[in-house]
Amino acid sequence: MTKSNKNLSYSTSAILLALAIFGYSGPTPLGPVGQAWAKSPDFSKVFADIARNRTEAVVNISAKMKPKSSKGEKQLREFFGRNFPAPPKRERQSLGSGFIVEKDGFILTNSHVVSGADEIIVTMGNGSGGNKGKEYKAKIVTIDPKLDVALLKIEPEGDLKTLNMGDSKLLEVGDWVMAIGNPFGLSQSVTVGVVSAKGRIIGAGDYDDFIQTDAAINQGNSGGPLLDYHGNVVGINTAIFTGGGMNSGNIGIGFAIPINAVKKIYNDMKKGHIRRGWLGVRLLGVNKEIAKKLGLDSEAGALIETVKKGSPADKAGFLPFDVILEFDGTHVPSHMALPKIVATHKPGSRVRVIIFRDGKKKTLTVTLGEFADSKAEAANTDEAGTKKEEKISMGMTIEKLTSKWTKRLELDRSVKGVVVTEVDPRSPAAAGGIRPGDVIISIERKKIRSITEYEKAIESAEPDSTLLVMVVRNGDTTIAMLKVPKE
Repeated sequence: MTKSNKNLSYSTSAILLALAIFGYSGPTPLGPVGQAWAKSPDFSKVFADIARNRTEAVVNISAKMKPKSSKGEKQLREFFGRNFPAPPKRERQSLGSGFIVEKDGFILTNSHVVSGADEIIVTMGNGSGGNKGKEYKAKIVTIDPKLDVALLKIEPEGDLKTLNMGDSKLLEVGDWVMAIGNPFGLSQSVTVGVVSAKGRIIGAGDYDDFIQTDAAINQGNSGGPLLDYHGNVVGINTAIFTGGGMNSGNIGIGFAIPINAVKKIYNDMKKGHIRRGWLGVRLLGVNKEIAKKLGLDSEAGALIETVKKGSPADKAGFLPFDVILEFDGTHVPSHMALPKIVATHKPGSRVRVIIFRDGKKKTLTVTLGEFADSKAEAANTDEAGTKKEEKISMGMTIEKLTSKWTKRLELDRSVKGVVVTEVDPRSPAAAGGIRPGDVIISIERKKIRSITEYEKAIESAEPDSTLLVMVVRNGDTTIAMLKVPKE
């Protein structure tokens, strides 16, 4: 054996040994490369095969928005007359990516790529097909801003190449993935990396559950596919994080929507209406103090703050301060996770829910309603012209929540309680995290609708005890821990 052959043999053996150590024993990826897998340890050929055979199904999306007159411009024209010269307007354009999922022209992308568009142009990708570079006008079938997914339809000439939606649940941290898209308008770029994390919450919405990858994703990649090494779509590239904020440049932290979340609503999207299960509760997180107060042995679960009257949860017997631990056999790790779990169930589904109430686990059965995007406004009104009432207690000044305060604090009319107007910085109220502008709605699970009810709750508290105080702050509900002084 020659020296070069000996080195090649050692190199090949080392790579095969490394593959064995890392435990690869999965199915062979992709046809021709899969057949050659046993003969060649060159993993890069797998990605070359994906790039060669999958890019034809990835498209460039250009969404154009016509310029609209601003309110200020209209006011100027009204003042100076119709002959007032209008400032030059530029057509806005959003560039992104997408991928074909059905041969007759159904395309998935991000909703933020096409939302508000007056015209959408889809440009076909590279490949050996006759559609290369062709442009089609697309129409929006359905937009789901909550998941940030949109389904488009074009009318192609003949059948199109498609991508297969895989199983994102099988992904593990460290798995290889490839992103295909059109960054900065550059067509058909591919990047390779690994799954850096799963279940990432980045504040994008109620259904945050992103795959994090270090495969380079930049502006223009939004809506493009994230592929596993079998060439199946496991995610939709959606956002990036940089030192300068979201969507400004790649530093190796990109986020993709798991494809399983899309698969669950895809048939509804084709019908133009997404149906999601609805429970009818408002949730809070469980922190260390709350867990101790309620007698929980961990901070897992979703704490119910309010139950909407007449909702499925109300009919099933859910109560404020119940902690949902398990929903239809699925563990609920946090209050952020529960909306996503509920949304995967169809309206009318009958599910078993394990809750924690008064120190014990209990099972409730609920028939889910249908989630509606439109929020009904409460018709309740406050009495007007009442005399100002206030009380100084626990180092804070509280007043009755009048319609004036409701308007000033931009509260929903359904909110009832007492408003905190001043807080002594050295008081128990300040130490417990209560701030001016907070609206106290309950103390120790008892609703507070007046100053009298507040006084009774404080006076009945044991000295040196800690009270669970629920407040509304900036439209959100949170919990403060109010320490009662020793006598």
